[in-house]
Amino acid sequence: MTDGPLDGSAGAPGAASADAARAVFRRALRDMLILVGVLAVLGVAIGALVAPVASKGVWGALIGAAIALVFSGTTVLTMLRTADSSVTTTGAVVLGGWLLKMIVLIAVFAVLREMDFYDRTVLAVVTIAGVLGSVALDYRAVVTGRVPYVQPGA
Repeated sequence: MTDGPLDGSAGAPGAASADAARAVFRRALRDMLILVGVLAVLGVAIGALVAPVASKGVWGALIGAAIALVFSGTTVLTMLRTADSSVTTTGAVVLGGWLLKMIVLIAVFAVLREMDFYDRTVLAVVTIAGVLGSVALDYRAVVTGRVPYVQPGA
């Protein structure tokens, strides 16, 4: 038996879990935004130094940081928005978001392939560093987050 409504209101049995999960997702989002900001600054500076043409390195770093932000940020945002939803709804939204993200990334890379105003190596390094760094930060947020598995009886 359960005590309280099952509609997601404050008295629902899963409300504490959803609030705790939201805290984990907010931490992951905050950490990811800091990472991408630092990565953009460092990527621009290093890209300008290592690319044969400084402006191409700068553009490669900025595009790479933007791709990492979109790629990593959309997943965290969808999880944050669906924290109160059922597992089926959350899974469908995350899968749909991932599929849309892949289509957009393929289109962006197809358009960028024909252009030469950016350094491809800087773009690849910054994008990979951003995505892998975000995965590590998401992992840390989940492992150190305090999400209850059971609710105490009333």
